[in-house]
Amino acid sequence: MSTHLKEKEEKILEMIEQLGIASSGGTPIIVEGKKDVETLRDLGITGRIFSIQTGNKNMARILMEIEETKINEIILLLDFDDQGREMTVKLKQNLERERIRPNTHFWSALKGIIGREVQCIEGIGSYLKTLKLKMD
Repeated sequence: MSTHLKEKEEKILEMIEQLGIASSGGTPIIVEGKKDVETLRDLGITGRIFSIQTGNKNMARILMEIEETKINEIILLLDFDDQGREMTVKLKQNLERERIRPNTHFWSALKGIIGREVQCIEGIGSYLKTLKLKMD
């Protein structure tokens, strides 16, 4: 069993646990699509999740929904590819204008751990399964 793979798995699971705590504590998460939402649910995230690309919603519509909730912080967890990075930057700027704190801690941490091997949030679950198989 590879110590490196075990450490990587532990770091990912720790980030997911912290994400779950923040989410269940009332901080919503914003992701790109329906499969991202499903993946987070499968990983045990129970709090509110906004999806940009579900039901033909665009970024302006999602921002309006977020503003209506009267929250002061939201977790940005978009994909690690170029499009996800661009959307993260745009969302961050728009949220800051509305005085909503965009939390990119989890995105940065997960990207640092698996960003080269997994490009989308929906791939995290299968990536964890692959790590388990490699360690057995």
